[in-house]
Amino acid sequence: MENYQTRVTPEKEAAVKALKDEFAQYDSFIFTDYRGMTVEQLTKIRKGLLKEQNNYRVVKNTYAKIALEQLNKEVDASQLQGPTGIVLVKGDSANVAAKVVFDVKDEGAPVDVKGGLVDGKFMDAAQLLAYSKLPSKKDLLAMLMGTLKAPVQKLAATLLAYQKKMEAAGGAAPEAPAAN
Repeated sequence: MENYQTRVTPEKEAAVKALKDEFAQYDSFIFTDYRGMTVEQLTKIRKGLLKEQNNYRVVKNTYAKIALEQLNKEVDASQLQGPTGIVLVKGDSANVAAKVVFDVKDEGAPVDVKGGLVDGKFMDAAQLLAYSKLPSKKDLLAMLMGTLKAPVQKLAATLLAYQKKMEAAGGAAPEAPAAN
């Protein structure tokens, strides 16, 4: 049997360059097997991802592997076998993107999460599932701000209640001494 060598054509080089340019805009990648999914299910994933400016792309494995290698992103070869769809994630929203995929899977879509490259670190499907259950960065900031704001709100409510109590008792609340 003769050895088969792939011919590098200008069209293939252009396809890899286009994929590399697209991948360069994203920080994290979640690899899925989309076999058996309907167009409606794929559309649902894409719409969920677009809310955070993320994307879902069906790719040719060889081109994706070369493009990721050129971007110095190390990917396990098993991630790019069989029909592959890649969730492309911008910024800190990898857990939100993973949640979108797992939510669609929970609704009965036959999407299979192979693993992912999140902030330069490989995660398998189980790790991505756990990661998807964490609050997003926006949610964490909102919780922090709520926690920081609570003592000030409590103080303001206490002072207002004291003022109303003093006014109801027949006198005005004592005035603060004037600063010179």
